[in-house]
Amino acid sequence: MSSVNLTLLFAGCCALLQCALTALVILRRAQTNIAFLDGGDDQLMRRIRAHGNFSETAPMALLLMALLEISGLSNAWLIGFGIALLLGRILHAQSLLTNNAAWSRRGGMVLTLGVISIEAVCALVLFFR
Repeated sequence: MSSVNLTLLFAGCCALLQCALTALVILRRAQTNIAFLDGGDDQLMRRIRAHGNFSETAPMALLLMALLEISGLSNAWLIGFGIALLLGRILHAQSLLTNNAAWSRRGGMVLTLGVISIEAVCALVLFFR
């Protein structure tokens, strides 16, 4: 079986980020005694969406990264994907958790969806070779 060392590195970083986002939701729930949904609390809703958006996008990027690494894609591409993914997820979460700066939220999504899209094209190219 092929090695997936770079995917392990970036998956580990993403897992730590996901734990931090989850902890922020739990902390706000404890502060507000809101056990379900967001109870109309704007800060809790933002934390929930930061966590949710991460959970909706990071797994596909990491799955594609692992498959591309196993398929022999160069380390330079994989490192680029990993850095762009992490930066995108951090920018997006930071935007929702702090000032909701439109540029960082948009930039975060552009980076994340760019990574997933380019990884998808690479996967299809490798498949059809």
